[in-house]
Amino acid sequence: MANTKAYAATAPDSGLAPYAIDRRELRADDVAIEIDYCGVCHSDLHTVENDWGGSKYPVIPGHEIVGRVTAVGPEVSHFKAGDLVGVGCMVDSCRSCSACDSGLEQYCIEGSTMTYGSLDRHDGSVTHGGYSERIVVSERFVVRVPEKLDPASAAPILCAGITTYSPLKHFKVGKGHKVGVLGMGGLGHMGVKFAKALGAEVTIFTRSEAKVAEAKKQGADHVIISTDKEQMKAAADSFDFLLDTIPVAHDLNPYLKCLKYDGTHILVGLLTPIEPALQAGLLVTKRRVVAGSLIGGMPETQEVLDFCAEHDITCDIEMLDIRNINEAYVRMKKGDVKYRFVIDMKTLKEG
Repeated sequence: MANTKAYAATAPDSGLAPYAIDRRELRADDVAIEIDYCGVCHSDLHTVENDWGGSKYPVIPGHEIVGRVTAVGPEVSHFKAGDLVGVGCMVDSCRSCSACDSGLEQYCIEGSTMTYGSLDRHDGSVTHGGYSERIVVSERFVVRVPEKLDPASAAPILCAGITTYSPLKHFKVGKGHKVGVLGMGGLGHMGVKFAKALGAEVTIFTRSEAKVAEAKKQGADHVIISTDKEQMKAAADSFDFLLDTIPVAHDLNPYLKCLKYDGTHILVGLLTPIEPALQAGLLVTKRRVVAGSLIGGMPETQEVLDFCAEHDITCDIEMLDIRNINEAYVRMKKGDVKYRFVIDMKTLKEG
């Protein structure tokens, strides 16, 4: 599958530009996919610019992939040419540890093989993501996209969607629960939709009065301005769960005060150290918990797509010409997107 068009970064400050790669020939359990749409995640930007360290160049990002199957290997049993499918954040794992056996491949004891920037377990090559014409992925790490879903809007469900759905399901969020969602970006707006669909009463915490109307539009029952001390004081001991989608260091302590006893603060956006330090007394005196959650395993990724189809949930997107990807990254840094860019791969073929 030679001469595959893609967009790649070749250095932390290079930006993204056209690049040609060779996709591997099909292994026995592989599915070949012609990519129609690929979401643009904040993780893409961090990896391109090496914000977390360890980026392997060239970097071809993209892990919110939707397209059509074009061919399958001889051992593939669940997919055929023409099927609408998706690929998320992982393309492999050890497949034999306790986590993998439980369908929690994201917690693979040996470490998951990520869709881009990881070493392939079989040939040692570096994986390349969805900013490309096509991709080849093991059947186990491909999911079926319900035809009822708009394929472009479905793409971000494979990261932003599963990242917020998985912890809500794990902690059994449902009717009678009060859930606060921190942050109103790609993750946050999906968290609101899922928590509402699961039957919870949902409040968005935002720093900006200007976002109140938008928060209500997304389905929030209530909005709290987190910079308003009186509103935060009034919210004390109110929430069963806080879903924290904020991707930069922020003070957790004021939010912890909003949790009931036995309440849980779930981190899904923050990968860097917590600053300022946690006040342990806020945990100890109310038996509160600070937890983390990473994307979701393959069974749950299929589940969230089916859940979205059943409940008419989609991601709010802005379609993107891949030739404007560098401008899109600048806008992402400013928070100037509601709420996810999705690349139309027709524009890659035209370029």
